[in-house]
Order: sequence, then C-alpha cells, then structure tokens
Amino acid sequence: MRRTNSSDARKKDTREKIELGGLIVKAGLRCEKRALLLGLLIDAAWRIRGDETERLRLAAIGAEAFGRNNE
Repeated sequence: MRRTNSSDARKKDTREKIELGGLIVKAGLRCEKRALLLGLLIDAAWRIRGDETERLRLAAIGAEAFGRNNE
C-alpha cells in the first residue's frame, strides 16, 4: 500500500508539472530561456504579494486567455 501511495503522489506531481508547462506554452513563451521564465514568475510573485489589485488584474488576463481557448 505504501508503494501505491508513493506512486500515486509521483503521478499527481508529474501531472501538475505537465499542466504548469502547458501554461508556459499557452502564454506564448515556449521558446524563451528558462532563466527568463523563472525571472518572470519570481517578479510576478513579488508583485502580487500584498497587492490585491495586481492579483485581480493578472487573474482577469488569465481567465480571458482560458476563455478564448474554449471558443
């Protein structure tokens, strides 16, 4: 049973990483260097901490992008 839980956790982790990678592709950043991508994410994390307006603004941009994909 312990192996199953470990295997399930690894599968879940792998699936999450694949989904997160898909967001990079969806954002049109597939060809960017990894250092730039990490810098963008770190900068965004800093900007949304304590700034609910910025968090909402970026969430709206993302929600709109997901909505366009469903059309």
